[in-house]
Formats: sequence, C-alpha cells, structure tokens
Amino acid sequence: MIDVLDGNSALAIGYELGGVFAAAFGAPGYDEERADGERFATEQLPTHAARDGFKLVTARSAGKLVGFAYGYTGQRGQWWSDRIAGAVSPELAAEWIGGHFEVVELAVLPEAQRQGVGTALMEALMAGLPNRRALLTTYADDRPAPRLYRRSGWQLLVPDLGWGSALYGLDRGVLVGQ
Repeated sequence: MIDVLDGNSALAIGYELGGVFAAAFGAPGYDEERADGERFATEQLPTHAARDGFKLVTARSAGKLVGFAYGYTGQRGQWWSDRIAGAVSPELAAEWIGGHFEVVELAVLPEAQRQGVGTALMEALMAGLPNRRALLTTYADDRPAPRLYRRSGWQLLVPDLGWGSALYGLDRGVLVGQ
C-alpha cells in the first residue's frame, strides 16, 4: 500500500523512516553506518520536511514500512542545488536547476527489493507534481537504482559529477495550467 505524506506526517514516523534508511543503505555495497539512520530522522528529514513542495511517499506490506521516497522543490541557494550547479555546465544549470523537483531519497528494505516497490514509490512520488523538471543524483556505476530511474524515463544528464554520482533529469513536458 502506497501513502502520500506531508511534512508533519513524515516527521511523526521519522524513526521508522530512519530504520528503513539504515537498513537499505547499510546493506553491502552501500555501507552507511547504523547511526546514519538516526541522523536522517533527526537532522536531514526535519530540514527537508520544511521545504516548499515537500512530498514523501511510503510503501507498507502487512502494516510494516518497507520503503519510502521523498523530495521537494529545489532552488538555488540550497546546498544540493548549488553543488550540482557548480559541477555542470552553465547551460545545463540554467535549464534544469531552480524550481525543479529534487528527489532526495528512495529507500527500500533489502528483503522488499526487486519486487516493484521502488518503481511504485517513484511513480507515486512524481504523480501530480507542479514542477516541470525533476533532478536526482545516484551512483555512477551500474546498480539497481540507476537502472530503475532509466526504466522510469529519467535521462542521464551527467555520467559522473566528479564524486562517483551521476545526475539524472526528468523533463515532464508542458504541464496543465502552466
């Protein structure tokens, strides 16, 4: 079951989200520390939940949280947007950065991976957004996450930003009402 949460609802389940974050990114090949789940719940999530356009989607199976994805409207002056703008061509930055939907995290418990949960979360996250363009960074090497994004229509904008991450964009075209 997929649910859409606003900032307050996301914060209310912050530690549950942190547990999924720690399990997903603590798996072999990702190697985050267990403490990163707590940092996610107490620092990263509250900061991001206060941003314009924040949206979080969750997936549950038999009542258990098995995955989540979230993002918000990215703007110049925010750490990630400015870091990306400094790593890409001025033309790409001018076209894509600012007012875009920034996909921040997509995390699925290892035992729930490869069952369509990530795809369902990404579809729910992108549904109904007012932003014409969306951006995300993911691993530059061949892993499940970049393959999922490509299957979902994301295009590779920069194969390696210089720190092992690739930049992907999704141009959602002309949106109704714009």
